[in-house]
Amino acid sequence: MEQPLLIYNTLSRQKELFKPLTPGRVGMYVCGPTVYGDAHLGHARPAITFDLLFRYLQHLGYKVRYVRNITDVGHLEHDADEGEDKIAKKARLEQLEPMEVAQYYTNRFHEAMDALGCLPPSIEPHATGHIIEQQALVKQILDNGYAYESNGSIYFDIEKYNKDHRWGILSGRDLENIKDASRDLAGVGEKKNQADFALWKAAQPEHIMRWPSPWSDGFPGWHCECTAMGRKYLGEHFDIHGGGMDLIFPHHECEIAQAVASQGSQMVHYWMHNNMITIDGKKMGKSYNNFITLPQFFTGDHPLLSQAYTPMTIRFFILQAHYRSTVDFGNEALQAAEKGLARLMDGLKNLRRLQDGQKVKGQPQVEMKYVDELRTKLYDAMNDDLNSPIVISHLFDACRVINTLTDKKASITAEVAQALLKLMETFVTDILGLRPDTGSTNKAREEAYGAVVNMLLEQRQAAKAEKNWALSDKIRDDLAALGFEVKDTKDGFTWTLNK
Repeated sequence: MEQPLLIYNTLSRQKELFKPLTPGRVGMYVCGPTVYGDAHLGHARPAITFDLLFRYLQHLGYKVRYVRNITDVGHLEHDADEGEDKIAKKARLEQLEPMEVAQYYTNRFHEAMDALGCLPPSIEPHATGHIIEQQALVKQILDNGYAYESNGSIYFDIEKYNKDHRWGILSGRDLENIKDASRDLAGVGEKKNQADFALWKAAQPEHIMRWPSPWSDGFPGWHCECTAMGRKYLGEHFDIHGGGMDLIFPHHECEIAQAVASQGSQMVHYWMHNNMITIDGKKMGKSYNNFITLPQFFTGDHPLLSQAYTPMTIRFFILQAHYRSTVDFGNEALQAAEKGLARLMDGLKNLRRLQDGQKVKGQPQVEMKYVDELRTKLYDAMNDDLNSPIVISHLFDACRVINTLTDKKASITAEVAQALLKLMETFVTDILGLRPDTGSTNKAREEAYGAVVNMLLEQRQAAKAEKNWALSDKIRDDLAALGFEVKDTKDGFTWTLNK
């Protein structure tokens, strides 16, 4: 916790020194998925971004309560107050119970997050499990005069709120501009102003998902759940609220208004937002019908994919860019990420073989000073608003040093080798969350083919000892044809698989 961590606060539009409200503890809320379909690459980005933050805060010694919600009611088709509930629609089309749809895709989401190496949150509340808290929030806002009832629905009165407070502090949007854009619809429907948003919606007869309330049988507005659940589990004021940049408006703007209207103050100290994944410059998302689901990435079963990509390749691809920059999808970029990840894992594997150190006469020695300088660079990058691409570049530099050791062009003592390995494992595995495999099955497979390659190379060593050069060369050439690069060393051999 001694590290001076800077994070970019969307609210102030600048980097700020992170200082938790309670020393040693961090409360963090991140918007989770609406569970009516498989997660896609756009969902993977916030999950990985805030997993990186969660891991790093814990690494710094903070006790973190990480809350990430599951939206299983209230998110309507047009992300506002119109259309059918997304989960209810899926249930109707597939002739299932809405909770059957929500549970199925929640399970699928968890499987994908686990494959991506994302740690589970401390608490994962469901919107349907917090109807009472959402109704209490709506009642507070009504009692304070910032909402009104219309035909059994409750709407937030943005114009009234804007007279006492300021609407648009997060997004920078001006209420008059929003009103101008919808002026033709003024007086149409249930709302006083078309910019007003629903806190509670009266359910139409055909609407399956409904709960009794003082106003009508209905369901909560989409924006209510995060305000109500964030307050329940993190208190009226907490440190960090995260999500994708597309949630700044309207979702997070509405959350701020709800908090101020209900309790008189903003709940969140630092608002953090990751940027978008794009395809040909256009946001990847279900509403654009241009998304690729994570299971499709893992199997390669999509016309835009030239091959399958492992979950760790996806994670590395996302971490290679700063979380506030856009990332454009492309097979070439993913293939480069695949090679970069393999290079990093090979560096770690080769370094583990050097834990007893090595002496090479007449060659320079890697000193502890190098490890100390690398440590400073890595922490400096992480403390500068989680600059993961700079962290990765420094780790690649370390891999180049490891290659000189592997090629016997440098010496290292056991003490320095162990310190370097501990530092690299801390950043690669504990903080970046990268690993060489995607599960026990792949790990077992990797260990099995590794044992077979070692057995073949031992036979090659025996053939060389017997001066059976033809067999020795055949084993080497056959392995090379399969993508294995074999290097002979004074101590025997090393091999890598070039993907």
